[in-house]
Amino acid sequence: MRKVYAVFAGLLLAAAIVQMYLAAVGAFDKPQDDSSFAAHSMNGMLVIPVLSLVATAAAAAARAPGRLIGLTALPVGLVVVQSLIVALGGVFEDAAGNTTPLSLAILGLHALNGMAVMGVCGTVFGRARRLAWSAPASAEDAVEGRVDGAVDGPAVRAS
Repeated sequence: MRKVYAVFAGLLLAAAIVQMYLAAVGAFDKPQDDSSFAAHSMNGMLVIPVLSLVATAAAAAARAPGRLIGLTALPVGLVVVQSLIVALGGVFEDAAGNTTPLSLAILGLHALNGMAVMGVCGTVFGRARRLAWSAPASAEDAVEGRVDGAVDGPAVRAS
């Protein structure tokens, strides 16, 4: 089951990478209209959350550490934040529906949050791979929520 989890985590990371590509496609589309970002929206609002939830279920079934299960679910929450950023940016447009400096400042957070999604997906994939293809963790590691004895910083194991 741990290998299944790693595969879904890999698909989640791939979807996040595709999301960045689709954002660029939409940004450079000419003439730009509402359909320019249709694929970006579909991938971000459907594919990434579904893969995140499926990967989370696989992580739980694989008995991954609780922190890793939570981290695997995090992209769903970050996608919700993405939608809130766009909605909040729209609130500060002018009467004609054009962006203002304030709305642009808020909408710029969409890209930063997108990078956070990518970082979380990359971290999840790396940890899922370690979990799937490493020796079983000790009971102490499991209690601490570490994967294969990993700690923050250089790995040090007592003999």
